[in-house]
Amino acid sequence: MKQEQSRVRQIQATEQHAGQRLDNFLLRELKGVPKSLVYRIIRRGEVRINKRRAKPAQRIITGDVVRIPPIARQTKINTPKVPDTLIQDIENAIVHEDDALLVLNKPPGLAVHAGTGIDYGLIEALRLGRPYTPFLELVHRLDRQTSGLILVAKTMDVLRQLHTLIRTNAMDKRYITLLHNRWQGSARWIDFPLKRLKSQPGQLRQVVIDHAHGDEAHSYFRPVRKFANHTLAEVKINTGRTHQIRVHAAYIGHPVVGDERYGDFTADRANRSLGLKRQFLHATQLHFQMPESGKRYRFDVSLPQDLQIVLEHLENL
Repeated sequence: MKQEQSRVRQIQATEQHAGQRLDNFLLRELKGVPKSLVYRIIRRGEVRINKRRAKPAQRIITGDVVRIPPIARQTKINTPKVPDTLIQDIENAIVHEDDALLVLNKPPGLAVHAGTGIDYGLIEALRLGRPYTPFLELVHRLDRQTSGLILVAKTMDVLRQLHTLIRTNAMDKRYITLLHNRWQGSARWIDFPLKRLKSQPGQLRQVVIDHAHGDEAHSYFRPVRKFANHTLAEVKINTGRTHQIRVHAAYIGHPVVGDERYGDFTADRANRSLGLKRQFLHATQLHFQMPESGKRYRFDVSLPQDLQIVLEHLENL
């Protein structure tokens, strides 16, 4: 495949760019450039904002000047081959759509975007199924094996507003999860800071509790139903750290049932008769009000059948 060598580019951010993460901005500007290369040039300091080094998560402000170094880009972009059945399944998973956003009830087992070893995810399939929709961007993420509500913005302005709601804890996000062990007492806040460890090629991403250097993370666990050796809980999160619920739950001695990274592997093997084939975690509620229009949104989806069956088995033990 032929490549072209680009020149240094100086892009002045407009209102349409405001609020974007630097990495997402570059991925849109550098079509055909591998994601790994984009992060490499940021890490090496070759990308600058107002002549200063920047990090991938830095938010762009109107008027910022972003320097993009000369890089080789592919003249032909490989479009992932997404099965037509998956594109249709994703369309069927839409629970709400208007001019501002899409809301989907993501099925388990589907990544939200392409990544290492994953050619496509929900957002790539959604874009392929809607080639005439000019803008579709994930507002937040869910783990591959987590089901439930996820937001997709249809304009940059809406994306910026929704990111503001998330950063200011103004979006009510709730999950239903099944935890190992019987919960003692009532609901409680878990506020242990989290740190994402650097992963080596071929290794799984790992998140740990780090009181000295971690980012603040707040999770509110409320027991809904108690079984002999399990607890069904609702979890409200005021921050959206990677693997937040799973790491907090494991740290307090109630790992998420079926969690292959932070869970109780011995107990999960003993519970195979429950029929669970993934982690028991479902994004069940999203409530928020748009800052500019004042429009209120409220979305609630029930547990999918595979998780309902697990609860029925527990009730019959």
